[in-house]
Amino acid sequence: MLSLIEDGAISPSAEDVAARAQVGLRSVFRHFKDMESLYAEMTIQLGRVYMAALAPFESVGWRPQLFEAIDRRVDIYERLLPFKRAADAHRHESPTIQAYHERAVTLLRVRLQVLVPPHLAANPAIFEALDMLLSLDTWARLRFEQKLPADAARHVIDQLITPLLDQGEPA
Repeated sequence: MLSLIEDGAISPSAEDVAARAQVGLRSVFRHFKDMESLYAEMTIQLGRVYMAALAPFESVGWRPQLFEAIDRRVDIYERLLPFKRAADAHRHESPTIQAYHERAVTLLRVRLQVLVPPHLAANPAIFEALDMLLSLDTWARLRFEQKLPADAARHVIDQLITPLLDQGEPA
């Protein structure tokens, strides 16, 4: 399933999974009760990708750490883009995918709250704008809908968050 989605399939079927794995359809359902349990296993595998964002920072100071966190997010987002498309297509019908999405969004949001200084975390307009700009949804829009290469998308994000960070500096 993972390799099918990486190859661009938005909605691979159990038959597609069996064909890719070179097994019978019954073998797929011997390992997985239904498609939802296959999605659950997939979310466990993909969740490991997010763990890279939680490694200790090499930089010192909140601003360099924030940009290090953005580097990590961009790396993760690039790896997860094909899975985001597939997940978005199934999220409305899959409690597993919906729960995974909510956990990932919460994890990244809490990480951002802890990372930025209190004056930014306490300013709803600035914090919400940062959270939105650093989201997988924003990254996907820049990459898919606006068709920007990764370096140009990153430049856009940097250009938008820097004034927010400066604006939030206490007087």
